[in-house]
Amino acid sequence: MRKYAVILLCGLFILGCAGKPQGKILAKVGNYEITEKEFEEEFRASIYGRNDTPESRREFLNILIDRKLILLDAQKKGLDKTRNFLKMVERFWEQSLLKLALDRKNNEIAGLVFVSDKEVKEAYEAMLKEAKADKPYEKMYQQIKWQLIRQKEYQAMSDWLADLHKNTGIKMCGNAVPKARGEK
Repeated sequence: MRKYAVILLCGLFILGCAGKPQGKILAKVGNYEITEKEFEEEFRASIYGRNDTPESRREFLNILIDRKLILLDAQKKGLDKTRNFLKMVERFWEQSLLKLALDRKNNEIAGLVFVSDKEVKEAYEAMLKEAKADKPYEKMYQQIKWQLIRQKEYQAMSDWLADLHKNTGIKMCGNAVPKARGEK
């Protein structure tokens, strides 16, 4: 499944590069065209975008051209078809998707977590009993509330992951834990 996702991702990338340009063309590098829109997006996201001058724009365009030249050379040499490259794309795809999913879940959970003043007071009193409160309640309120929010968020994330485990068919096959190098 992941192999097909990597191939699809590479195909979409290649199609995106070879598709009709959108907007004014600033430069042609082989069969690749750098559009004004692409330039502006890349420029604003770069360190060069902090100092928007004609010189910084010219320098950045030259950098974009050099980048495209290197990429075209790499494609000519078939580097984009190597197992190592495809594995790197697969890892990037997985990491990006994982980050996106976790960010969304964190935002969802953050919007649902609530800590009452009563909970903060009870936590403070428990800290007093354990001699862990070294300041008055008013001075520790924000710190305790923050800790309780983090605990609830962590618990909600753990519960979500437990639900995923429960609701997805997971079957361990054979010796589930591979042996360490040098282990007999």
